[in-house]
Amino acid sequence: MKNKGIRLTKEVLDAALAGGTILGGGGGGDPVKGRKYAELAVEYTDLRLIMADDLESDDVLLTASLVGAPNASDQFMLPKDLPRTVEILQNNCDFHISGIITNEQGGEATVNGWLQAAVLGLPVVDAPCNGRAHPTGVMGSMNLHKLPDYKTVQACVGGNPDTGNHIECFFEGTIDSTSKMVRLASIEAGGLVAVARNPVTVAYAKENCAIGGVSYAIETGKAFLKGLETSVEEGVKQVCRYLNGRILSRGPVENFSIETTGGFDVGYGTVDGCELTFWNEYATAEKDGERLATFPDLIMTINAKTGEPITTAMMEEGLDVYVIATDKKNLKLSPTMYAPELLKATENVIRKDLIGYLDK
Repeated sequence: MKNKGIRLTKEVLDAALAGGTILGGGGGGDPVKGRKYAELAVEYTDLRLIMADDLESDDVLLTASLVGAPNASDQFMLPKDLPRTVEILQNNCDFHISGIITNEQGGEATVNGWLQAAVLGLPVVDAPCNGRAHPTGVMGSMNLHKLPDYKTVQACVGGNPDTGNHIECFFEGTIDSTSKMVRLASIEAGGLVAVARNPVTVAYAKENCAIGGVSYAIETGKAFLKGLETSVEEGVKQVCRYLNGRILSRGPVENFSIETTGGFDVGYGTVDGCELTFWNEYATAEKDGERLATFPDLIMTINAKTGEPITTAMMEEGLDVYVIATDKKNLKLSPTMYAPELLKATENVIRKDLIGYLDK
């Protein structure tokens, strides 16, 4: 196992962060914070990204994630908090962990689990729960919510001990109830917690995860960074070409609004007539009454001056951005992205039809 897979180096990290942030679709965390933890991981040991096929079918994988509102101002986390989540599960459960998978893509999410794996001597497995970022924990729970007898375990850690907000929790129960408790914990911690959750077998992951999603993020990042060597415009064109996507608009952000509520960032904005809504991640793009893209399609913004991928938490009035999109069929997605009952929660928040566009 030691020499299998892709060695995760600083160069690979650069591509993973760039591509992952784009595949985050406006969410998935802050790439600056993601780099902080992932650089520690690749410097710590010979960390490897392996395929699910490199493991036995009954080996157990554990999901690493971050839960919270990206725009929350009181977020606080130390590097030791990430492996601590796995330690809490090990102290309360009797299964053996063979690898770590991330819950989704994003500036932090794509590298979720790298530090945990490095510290604990485990591989990162290229089987993210989803190949794009999504707002709710259940969306990244590999259809486990559909198994009536499945009881999950989740551990979360985060918050500043100096302000009395540090929290460590262990939850056992249904996917829905434990996910809600983790979301509440993130609020109490100041807006962000590290999470380890949802042990599953490799065989189950192969059927319910976005297999190859991390490699896809790395290749997306390589295409984007290669184009940026020429210009921002070329970087945008190259990533659209790789993702089989398109540019929807370019211009200054107008009518921008963002509000952190219930542990999520909710808002909207307009770029050259292209109207965007988001619930952490971009959910809809419309222009002149026409729906241009609908979650789980990928909608993303890129700074037109610097080439920096811009998450919803980074958006601001007057910022010059490109808006790009690609159809869901061009992404590596988990089956949960096609579950109407999971999209309903997003519809209720942004007040836009999503379910009606699933088959379009």
